[in-house]
Amino acid sequence: METKGYTQDGTVDLRGRPVLASKTGKWKACAFLVGYEAFERMAFYGIASNLVNYLTTQLHEDTVSSVRNVNNWSGSVWITPIIGAYIADTYLGRFWTFTVSSLIYVVGMILLTTTVSMKSLRPTCTDGICNKASTLQIVFFYTSLYTIAIGAGGTKPNISTFGADQFDDFNPQEKELKVSFFNWWMFSSFLGALVATLALVYIQENLGWGLGYGIPTVGLLFSLFVFYLGTPIYRHKVKKTKSPARDLIQVPITAFRNRKLQLPNHPCQLHEHEPQQYINSGKRQVHYTPIFR
Repeated sequence: METKGYTQDGTVDLRGRPVLASKTGKWKACAFLVGYEAFERMAFYGIASNLVNYLTTQLHEDTVSSVRNVNNWSGSVWITPIIGAYIADTYLGRFWTFTVSSLIYVVGMILLTTTVSMKSLRPTCTDGICNKASTLQIVFFYTSLYTIAIGAGGTKPNISTFGADQFDDFNPQEKELKVSFFNWWMFSSFLGALVATLALVYIQENLGWGLGYGIPTVGLLFSLFVFYLGTPIYRHKVKKTKSPARDLIQVPITAFRNRKLQLPNHPCQLHEHEPQQYINSGKRQVHYTPIFR
C-alpha cells in the first residue's frame, strides 16, 4: 500500500475506499477541527460561566436552586460523552456520531438563544416586583440546556480522536505532526474559553443575553459549515471489532487468568503476529511496558 501512496494505517474515505496520503488528512483536514473546537468551547463556557447569574436575575430562582441546577446540567454535559463514545465505537463511527450530535448541539443553542431573546419566554416584572417563571418558561429553557448536553455527548469524545485519525502512526513525519495537532487543539480550546469568559459574559450582562448567546451560536454554525467542507479529505478508521465493550471487559478477565504465566525472554514473543504483518494489515501493535506488571 505504501508504494501506491496510500496510508499505511488502513484508513479509508467516507465510502470505505483506501485514501492517498498526499491528498487527505494531516493539517489540511485538522484545521477545520481546530476551528470548530474554539467555537464549541466558546459556546459552552459562554453558557456555563454565567448561567447562575441568568437563573437568579432572569428566571428569578433562588441561589441554592440555581447552583444545584447548574451543577446538574454541567454533570450531564460531562457524563453523556461516555454514551457518545460507546455509540461511535460500536455503531456509527466517529464522523457520523459527531455529525448527528453537532446538529443536536446547534439546535440546542438556537433554542437557548430564542429563549433568552423572547420576552414571552421570560418572567415579567411590574414596579420592581418580578414574577416567578411559569412552567412553560422553565420547561423551554431547560429543554434547550439539556439538548445541548445531549449534543455534547457525541461531540466531545469524537472530535479530538477524529482529528488524531488524520495522522498515520506508521509514518514518522505524520506521527510528529499529531503531537503538534494536540498542542494547537488545547490552545484553541482554552482560547475559546478565554473569549467566552472575558467577552461573552460582558456582552450578556451589558448588551443583552440574546446577543451574548447568539454570537457563539452563529460561530458554531459557521464552524460546522467549514467542517463539512472538509469531508472529502477526511480519513476514517476501519472498525476492526464488533463490540469494543466486550473487548474491554475481556482484558481484565484474561489478565487475571494469565496472572501466573511466565513472561517470554523477548517482548516480541508477546504479540500474535510478526511486526511486518501489523504494518501490512494496518493493525496497531501495543508495545510491551513493565509499568503495569
